[in-house]
Amino acid sequence: MTFPSGDPWGVPSSPPASETPASPEPSGPVIAEIAEMQITSTTVRTPVGDLPLAGSRWVVTDHWLSQRRTPTWARIVAFGGICFTAGLSLFLLLFKEAVAQGTVSVTVTSGQHQYVSRVPVRHEDDVNEINQQVNYIRSLAAL
Repeated sequence: MTFPSGDPWGVPSSPPASETPASPEPSGPVIAEIAEMQITSTTVRTPVGDLPLAGSRWVVTDHWLSQRRTPTWARIVAFGGICFTAGLSLFLLLFKEAVAQGTVSVTVTSGQHQYVSRVPVRHEDDVNEINQQVNYIRSLAAL
């Protein structure tokens, strides 16, 4: 016995072309990424939806600070060497290193829509890298 749909239960193997959902138009490869935002040549993809890149405004706000701390290795060596150096190893506790903490907020505004992304910062170079990425994206948005 032959069935018209190829399935004895009458279930078609694939939906007709008129019923397939329309796939979103590809906006090209990802040029840059800032936290969860992906930037293509025409679109800013965010978790809440896509924004047009052309005419978008970008703002970077630093919320980080740099602290000076004694590293863990210096503490261990200083306290471990007290017996052998008669306390001279305690001078290692004077050694300090800079540790950055905080976030950098990147805000994109396009028309009536706005999205804020917070990027954790572990080093001062991370802040410079984020600023360079945003400056590059600003130049793309101006085109």
